[in-house]
Amino acid sequence: MAVDYTVIVVYLAGMLAMGWWGMRRAKSKSEFLVAGRRLGPWMYSGTMAAIVLGGASTIGGVGLGYQYGLSGAWMVFTIGLGLLALSVFFSARIARLKVYTVSEMLDLRYGGRAGVISGVVMWAYTLMLAVTSTIAYATIFDVLFDMNRTLAIILGGSIVVAYSTLGGMWSITLTDMVQFVVKTVGVLLLLLPIAVVKAGGFGEMRAKLPTEYFDPLGIGGETIFTYVLIYTFGMLIGQDIWQRVFTARSDKVARYGGTVAGTYCLVYAIAGAVIGTAAKVMYPKLPSADAAFATIVKDELPMGVRGLVLAAALAAVMSTSSGALIACATVANNDIWSRLRGAVRSDGGDGPHDEVKGNRAFILIMGVGVILIAIALNDVVEALTVAYNLLVGGLLVPILGGLLWRRGTAPGALAAVAAGGLSVIGLMWGYGILANQPVYYGLLTSLAVYVAVSLATKPTDAAVLAAWRERLAGRGAEESPAPAAA
Repeated sequence: MAVDYTVIVVYLAGMLAMGWWGMRRAKSKSEFLVAGRRLGPWMYSGTMAAIVLGGASTIGGVGLGYQYGLSGAWMVFTIGLGLLALSVFFSARIARLKVYTVSEMLDLRYGGRAGVISGVVMWAYTLMLAVTSTIAYATIFDVLFDMNRTLAIILGGSIVVAYSTLGGMWSITLTDMVQFVVKTVGVLLLLLPIAVVKAGGFGEMRAKLPTEYFDPLGIGGETIFTYVLIYTFGMLIGQDIWQRVFTARSDKVARYGGTVAGTYCLVYAIAGAVIGTAAKVMYPKLPSADAAFATIVKDELPMGVRGLVLAAALAAVMSTSSGALIACATVANNDIWSRLRGAVRSDGGDGPHDEVKGNRAFILIMGVGVILIAIALNDVVEALTVAYNLLVGGLLVPILGGLLWRRGTAPGALAAVAAGGLSVIGLMWGYGILANQPVYYGLLTSLAVYVAVSLATKPTDAAVLAAWRERLAGRGAEESPAPAAA
């Protein structure tokens, strides 16, 4: 195992080194939060694929393949579909807005009155996403070093917090590119073919497993529909995803680079399901489906290759964790604290302040909070479900409504956020966190309230809509100013 440990230690040291290098690049708010909006197609595609393909997509995707066969690909597949839809239909317009957060987009569209409440919902989503990614360190470090759960979370979380705090989006982009390469080599080029060969090839897999393992819809139509509703639509509106769109050098980079990343996700989804299916042949009675990835890596891969594939799993977790962390800190600082601070200090406060220093402090604070919550929380699936239910139920309708429906109004958007969010919380309390009904009914409630209140209230001011159209066309302020207090 000495070679495997060396591979992991070198990888972790490289992450910290890139954080230090990124610190030298991040001299302005734009550089720190959105990499100066300068990423070309290669870096944009890699970093976008890295953030959406986290531990759930890697370890969880293999686990679903172990449990359901090839249809276990649907969870990650719907993530890829969502990224493709975002890239083809919306990314160009989003990139041209030149904002930093989803709430700033809502303020532009509706006239500056939707920021704080939408920011709170988005902050809760990004916080829980960061927590679930951080919890996954325990599984990986347990396989690597037989490490205590709490110590594993502190170690993995501290590395991510360190390089994210140092260099912001530049550090995260550089580390994501390394993580993208490591995942590609480790999972697609090494683990996938080795797993299939060890299982005896596809013919042997078909002979040893039930036919439903090779049914593309074997996981169930309702489950697939729920995945589409939560993950495909969630990709369209998440701050962690939008913040990567903001890094694109141009709207063309956002569209075509995102399309490449989405296609990569589809391939990754199928690979994970095939690896899980192969694991089912080799280990038919594992105590947990989520143990399939670690078991096949530990038992079947040669020394050195094992370390690289475990580094790939670590890379998957770190890319999502760092992306969610900077999104959480950006929303907390720019959408909540800055607005509340502006409301209290209507005279402008004490004068100009160091925006990079402020955002860096928020990443550190949020990072420590994420580590503490991850230590206290055990159920990853429930935390992730709460996050996506709040996001889709509370924000999907006002965001897509603002992009697609001219008649939508600020009161309609605020009412939709409140009604959808509260409905989801109440229904999760009644039906259970893992039930499908909360997101179904919460989304329908949000849509009904948005349409009804928008039609019942005065249309959005013509000047606001004119300014919105200018920004959508790529004209207006090169960098948006800090939002006024609601």
